[in-house]
Parts: sequence; C-alpha cells; structure tokens
Amino acid sequence: MNKKNLQKKILTGLTALCLSLPISYAPTALPSAEASTASILGAVISGAAAHSQLNSTINKYNNTEPGRQELFAQMKKKYGVNGDAYLNQQLTRIMTNLTRGIGAVDSSVYQKPYNYFINNEKSFNAFCTLGHNLSVNTGLYKVLKNEDEIAVVLAHEMGHGQKDHPAKGARRSLNMQILGAATGSQVGVIMATVINNRHITKPMEREADALAFDYISRAGYNPGACAAVWQRVMDMSKSQPSSFEQFLSDHPANDDRRDAYAKKLNQYSNGHVTNNDGVIKVNTKVFCTPAAAGGMSAKERAYFVMGNLAAAYHNGHNNQNAYTNGNTVMLGQQPIITCTTGDESAGTLADRLNKIK
Repeated sequence: MNKKNLQKKILTGLTALCLSLPISYAPTALPSAEASTASILGAVISGAAAHSQLNSTINKYNNTEPGRQELFAQMKKKYGVNGDAYLNQQLTRIMTNLTRGIGAVDSSVYQKPYNYFINNEKSFNAFCTLGHNLSVNTGLYKVLKNEDEIAVVLAHEMGHGQKDHPAKGARRSLNMQILGAATGSQVGVIMATVINNRHITKPMEREADALAFDYISRAGYNPGACAAVWQRVMDMSKSQPSSFEQFLSDHPANDDRRDAYAKKLNQYSNGHVTNNDGVIKVNTKVFCTPAAAGGMSAKERAYFVMGNLAAAYHNGHNNQNAYTNGNTVMLGQQPIITCTTGDESAGTLADRLNKIK
C-alpha cells in the first residue's frame, strides 16, 4: 500500500471514528512468529506513516477551528438534529452554567468553547468527541426530566472534553491496532474495525465522574443529583433493561458510581451527612426518610435532600437556625426539603434539624 492510499485510509477511518458512538474495545493480536522479515519491515514503515497521519488528523479535528466545525457539521448530518425549542433552551442554559462552573477552576474551557446539539438517536446517551463537540441523544430525555440530573450527564461529558479523553482514547486504540498489523496492507482493514469500537476507558469514566461533581457544584446545581441520576437509572433499568443495555455494557457499574458520589457528598458536608438506604442522618442522628414524589423513587429523592444538606454544611448555612418557608425546610439560605404527601411536616423536620445539626 503506498503512502497516499494509506493516508486516505487513515483520514476516512478517523473521521468515522470521531462520529461513531463508542461501544467496546479489544486489541488486535500481535503478528505471529512466522511473519517474514519483509512483512514486519512493511508493517513498521506503514505503521509509522499511519501514526504520523493519525496525529495530524486528530490535531486538525481537535485543535483547529476549521476542523472542529467540519466535524461538528458531520455529526449533525450523521445523527440528525432535534429542534425542540424547550429542550434546546434548557441545553443552552445548562451548558452556559457548566462552562461558568468549569471556568472557575479551568480557564481553558473558554479557549475552546463547546459545540453542542441534541441529536435524534433514541437510546439513553450523550457523548463528547474531538474538538469539544458534544451531543445529547433525544432518548436521554425519556429517562431524565430533572435539570440537575441532566446537568450531571453533561458535566461528565465535559469532563471527558477537559481532559482530552477522546483524543487520548483514539490515539491509544489506533496505535495499538496499527502495532498489531503484520503487514502494511492490513492497516486499512484495522481502520475499518477500529471505527466502531469504544475508546474511553473505565479509568477515564471515573475521572469524568469526579470532575462532574465539582463542575455541577460550582455551577449551582444540587450535588446530590450526581448520586440521584444513577439511582434513577438503576430504578428504571429494572423495568426497561433493553433501553440501557448498550450504555451499561461499557461504563462502570451504576451502584458503584452512585456509592462513590454518596461518599463525595459525605465529604462535601465535612462528614456531617449520610444516607443509609434512603434514611438521611445528620451527625449520626436520623433526620428524615423522604417519600417517593415528583416522579422520583424514595431513594432517588433522598440523594437530593442529602445534597441540599451537604451544600448547607459546605457553605456554612448550618451556623444558622432551621425554619420553615411554607412546606419547605430551610437551613439558613439553603432549601433542604419541600415536604409533600408521605413526608413528615416541615415544622417537625425543622425542629428536629435544629436539635441535631
């Protein structure tokens, strides 16, 4: 295969890679011991050319404005665009808030602003690829209705973008595949198989999860939404397992993600607030067991209450008295829980909180 044809294969394959929704990753086997010296030499030469073209193409789509916009246009063409006015206004609001939150700790977000749109895919997912190009599946809105929870998913994807995970994953996957080629002629075949694979590793997923907690907290969203969203996915996947099959297959376990976030919430509260299977405790004393409400299970809603309490302690509102504002329990300027059918009264909870806080 000559260099010109090889470059064409690389460009075509990488463009498809950028547009593909990630699924799984498995490296190609190394060449057998019987491979001839000539074949190995051909692989090395072709692999070096492929590596050079790979880096050039990733840089184009990831770091140049014309390349970013070209890829963004290709994404829209491939997946379609959902023009729902309400959802798009909400998406813009969330992305604006999260950009501000990220900017407080990482100003590079302003140097390469995110491009984003809602696509027409029906599965539960969102993804960020090269060049801070981000898209949300229409199917995500069938699962998540709460803006704080949607913000968690977007913050997670922006975490991938801020740490350059798409580019790192693409390089890692394609480099390994190119290294596995016994002859130069196999590189084109490898490119064809790589484009449908998953390139974000589970350590990258965990890093993005950790960043999401910080981002949404700084953006003014309820930090409890981080744990709540995975509790919701767990609740809904029991009745709709097929809707989450692909998503669950290549991410860390949902209960692990939820529990990691619950631990972060406890730390965020300086150790004052815990959640034991939906029972919220403050300073080891039972505060409340929130009921199911607003389309949330009792356990999902409990993480929102835990998040409000954690924010109150983190921001010093616990130094003031708890009181009621209608059916809402307040701690200083922080709302804690709006009581509804199945909950204890706001007055009862405010009095209890003052005794144990």
